[in-house]
Amino acid sequence: MTDPDTIVAALSALAQPHRLAAFRALVEAGPEGLSAGAMATRLGLPASSLSFHLAQLERSNLVIRRRAGRSLIYSADFAAMTALVGYLTENCCGGTDCASNSVDPLTTEAQRKVA
Repeated sequence: MTDPDTIVAALSALAQPHRLAAFRALVEAGPEGLSAGAMATRLGLPASSLSFHLAQLERSNLVIRRRAGRSLIYSADFAAMTALVGYLTENCCGGTDCASNSVDPLTTEAQRKVA
């Protein structure tokens, strides 16, 4: 996943709260994935809405769909996810250790409240 159009499509698919929640649920579920019905219940979404969001994630190559009997099972495409994160962090911090330069947002927020 190094093609800019593919990267933009993946990021666009994740830039919606229900799709992001669905993708995170699939990541948590691991390679075995979740049925569409179980995911709709977990996320509190109508099946038709979830179907639309899952189709968007599938078109962006972040989700894999397979049939198990009468059920559709969705799982995160971990290779695509890893490639996306790799693309975003490629050449991060000019090759220096970024962890030592990172700012903890919770600490920063607490510091603002004290000030």
